[in-house]
Amino acid sequence: MKIYIRINDLCKEDEEVLEACRENFKKLEDGDDYCLELWNWFKEESLKEFQRIYDLLGVKFDSLNGESFYTDKMDEIEEILDKKKITKISEGAKIVDLEDKGLGVCIIRKSNGSTIYATRDLAAIKYRANTYDFDKCLYVVAYEQALHFKQIFEIAKYLDIPEKCVKGLEHVQYGMTRLTTGKMSTREGTAIKVNDLLEEAISRTTKIIEEKNPDMKDKEENAKKIGIGAIVFNNLSNTIIKDQVFDWDNVLSFQGDTGPYIQYVYVRTKGVLENFENTPKYDEKYSEYLLDESSINVVSSLYKFGDVLKQVTDKNEPSLLARYLLELAQKYTVFYNENKILVDDENVKNARGYLTYCVQTVIKIGGNLLGMEMPNKM
Repeated sequence: MKIYIRINDLCKEDEEVLEACRENFKKLEDGDDYCLELWNWFKEESLKEFQRIYDLLGVKFDSLNGESFYTDKMDEIEEILDKKKITKISEGAKIVDLEDKGLGVCIIRKSNGSTIYATRDLAAIKYRANTYDFDKCLYVVAYEQALHFKQIFEIAKYLDIPEKCVKGLEHVQYGMTRLTTGKMSTREGTAIKVNDLLEEAISRTTKIIEEKNPDMKDKEENAKKIGIGAIVFNNLSNTIIKDQVFDWDNVLSFQGDTGPYIQYVYVRTKGVLENFENTPKYDEKYSEYLLDESSINVVSSLYKFGDVLKQVTDKNEPSLLARYLLELAQKYTVFYNENKILVDDENVKNARGYLTYCVQTVIKIGGNLLGMEMPNKM
């Protein structure tokens, strides 16, 4: 990142440095041996660093193709657009004029012969349509790139791909994360590294555990789940399009509407169920013993889970699930405080135990969908 910041600063100061960067990018696209060797080294080192973060988050990919994968597929895009007669030359660059659609001009190839993001994104769309024949293709990118995606989605109509694929292209816009001191920027050196953030969260969680429960088993594993869960939930519990102000103290707070609170309720359900010889099974007669207000509120919340997942999918809005899990956890806490579960009456005990099991199951499934793992102890 230091090199990236340094070269951007130099480009601002010296036009010749900027022009040299452009020339070297063109050499890379043209297959210059030295540029390719250097680029490959940077790529491999970057992927190793990315993998550390993916491992922390438990992220796996079924397919991973970077921009370079589409280098040999861009000429076909140009040929198609040329044949459709929607390209033209303007000031030496090849463009698609979208002014009549209110989308300005989209450059396909610069005047020096190099391509830009739009060219590669169009090649990626065609490849994905031909390879996966998708119904939906989501681009989760900040709202600052809204015009870019409107342009390429409009041009994609000319790429000879199925209509359903064109209609399935969707830009899922998310807000920017800002520091209390202003906007974060990798180029300006004001960004917080994700791996630093995650490791700091784990470190702080470990300290809390050591203070409150020093004899906890699997301390490191639980600290990892709780710390990362705090970061994930803080990020996804806000409406995706809204900007966020990043503050260490708020992000890593374990009080209030947080990921650790949901995990704590999960651990509580786990503790309750450990008192049962077998996991409680469903019985239709349980409804007779769950008629108090707090029980009905939990049942009502559980009933909404399927609808919430559908809304999350339809609206591409994970905060709906995050807030739902928080609501369920809060309602279960009220139920737990108002109803003794381990009572002598087996019917009441099993009814309340089964309700607890359902809450535990939904929190675990919902948390996993958000990228949160549930700890065994807290």
